[in-house]
Formats: sequence, C-alpha cells, structure tokens
Amino acid sequence: MVTRKEFEEANKRMQEMLATTPHAVAVRYDRRTNRIMIQLNTKLDIAFNPQDVQGVEDATPAELSEIEISPSGFGIYFPKIDADIYIPGLLEGILGTRKWMASRMGRQGGLAKSKAKTAAARQNGKLGGRPKKKVAKVA
Repeated sequence: MVTRKEFEEANKRMQEMLATTPHAVAVRYDRRTNRIMIQLNTKLDIAFNPQDVQGVEDATPAELSEIEISPSGFGIYFPKIDADIYIPGLLEGILGTRKWMASRMGRQGGLAKSKAKTAAARQNGKLGGRPKKKVAKVA
C-alpha cells in the first residue's frame, strides 16, 4: 500500500514534470495528409505519419480517427486498436522498441540503390549468387 507521504511525493514529481516537459493539449488525425497532429503546451505542433510509429503502423484511418490524451498529457491513446504513444519518447525520436526500429532501418537499407551495391550484386551473381544454406543432418 502507498503511504500518504509517497503519494504526496509522487504528485510533487508529476507537477515538476508537467512544468518542465512538453505534453499534449490537443490531438487529431488528419485523413487528408495521413498525419497524426499533436499540439503541445509549448505551442509547438508536431505531425507524423502513423506508419512510422510502432503500434499504429498498420492502423486504418477509421481506427486512427479516435484519439484520447492521457490525463497527464504525456501520452495519446487509440482505443480502437488499444495502442499508446508516449509523447516524451516521440520527441526523443523513439518511435518503437529497439528491435522494431532496427528492422525498419534494415528494411530501408535493403531498399537502397547505389552503383556500388549494383556492382556487388552483379559480381555475386557471376559467382553463383548467395551460397546455399547448409541443412544440419540429424543423426
């Protein structure tokens, strides 16, 4: 059980965080631009493509149309898909877990086209392509 003192200390920390950390005061999904638009208490507006954020990357416009701001203002919630986005993490450029972000970056890297990559692919093709995977034999 939480003591009265712990409760008061937690409230004090929250008030300090609210005074020093940007938080959402308004949020909406703009279908025309396919952007989630967040207005912060600092008068800064941020907008991002939902496909770039884990948890909402596969959501439909209908699912994104309903958004709630958490009581603290540090999060936004999409009830139709049960997904949350933490505003301070979003502002730091953390758009998902490390694993999710690494897979997205790897996918982007795989799509890259350059003269060097094309030449390397042609050279590998002349050598017979990628080596076949060896299957371990069960004894």
